[in-house]
Amino acid sequence: MTQLSRRKLMVNGVTIAAGASALGVAARLAQKYGLIAPDHGGLYGPGKTLTYASLRLLTRHSLAREFSKNKISKRPFPNEVGPFSEEFKRHQSEGFANWRLTVDGLVDKPSVFSVSQLKSYPSRSQVTELVCEEGWSYIAEWNGVALSHILDLVGTHSQAKYLVYYSIEPDWWESMDLADAMHPQTFVTYGMNGDDLPVGNGGPIRIRLPRQLGYKSVKFINRLTVTDDLKKFGKGLGSASPEGGYAWYAGI
Repeated sequence: MTQLSRRKLMVNGVTIAAGASALGVAARLAQKYGLIAPDHGGLYGPGKTLTYASLRLLTRHSLAREFSKNKISKRPFPNEVGPFSEEFKRHQSEGFANWRLTVDGLVDKPSVFSVSQLKSYPSRSQVTELVCEEGWSYIAEWNGVALSHILDLVGTHSQAKYLVYYSIEPDWWESMDLADAMHPQTFVTYGMNGDDLPVGNGGPIRIRLPRQLGYKSVKFINRLTVTDDLKKFGKGLGSASPEGGYAWYAGI
């Protein structure tokens, strides 16, 4: 069977299961192809898995909508964060000159990158909308380096499935599968609207994941870990979001 026909079979199988509301069948298909959401337990688990598996198979290579620059919001909303840690305030007082992004886990070359190093790599930009689960949104131009470029530099192992990413602020971490990590619109972002990324919007660097809701675009990131198993992290639900009642996969 060719790769194309195999993928078509996978997509058709999940789509038929969804149309028939056969959550159990869809869950078995998702498990067969390794598309089980890490927060699949509980009453809503089969639905979460069906959503993740269906969207991953149907939209793996799709792009988030990009806008012209005249659509950029006049006042990008810096949503509230808790009081900054002493460590963050120290970095801020130093102009983030000593901020480091560590990349480890299932990689050939564990590495540490400064903000200036990140800015030295091929720069990418996109004008996309950040959509919050609380109902607000804004459009901005985001500048940064493709996350895929960083992962290519460190070399991910063949068994790698997920990327876990951490904020310097305590207990703030997320993860994504490698399909999203290698997607061309997923950035390690250091700029916004032609300037450095403001602290209120996640500076000095944040993840920008425009195909998912805003809480997946974690601010103040300082560590990336490549892994094959999300059960090793936190409560085993994939990220801090499902631990707090949100879904791990927040595709839009």
